[in-house]
Amino acid sequence: MKTTKLLLIPALAVLALAGCKSKKSTPVQKETGAVEISVPFSSKEFRSDENAFRAKQVGKSPDMATAKKIAFQNARAEMAANINATVKRVTDQYTNQRTVGNAQEFENKFEEMAREVVNLQMSNVKEIGEKIFKETDGAYSYWIAIEAGKKEVFDKIDEKISNDAKLKLDYDKQKFQQIFDAEMKKLAEEGK
Repeated sequence: MKTTKLLLIPALAVLALAGCKSKKSTPVQKETGAVEISVPFSSKEFRSDENAFRAKQVGKSPDMATAKKIAFQNARAEMAANINATVKRVTDQYTNQRTVGNAQEFENKFEEMAREVVNLQMSNVKEIGEKIFKETDGAYSYWIAIEAGKKEVFDKIDEKISNDAKLKLDYDKQKFQQIFDAEMKKLAEEGK
């Protein structure tokens, strides 16, 4: 009996030490009850970079087709906002660096034309990923990732400018493309 007690003491000590050690390495999530959530399409290849505009979004609905429509609509809206913001920054820089006849008129006309291009481009986006989840409440969560190529966006803008006599007067394609490319590189840096 004494031998059993003597063997029991080291075993309890080992268990106590093991218990203390595991408490020190316990992640914060277990202590607070927080749960880490993995967001689909968060890796680098699904972020905008110097070659493409990309967006990811989710749609949730009891109907799978509706969930997909919501996700696609949300992703297109996000991408359109990103393209518009980029084109706005490019236009602002371009008009500040160039001597443009009527800078305000040029900017306004250019932004209007850019919105048309974005609307056209949104019909030509390419789906690059999708994931569907069945939620515990029976609804579907539909994740989608889309992209639009930088070259296609730039070419459409260039085409629209070239077809507008007033814009064409103050347009230097090479300078505009240089600023556009620089803004695309900034997008890539922000996405890292």
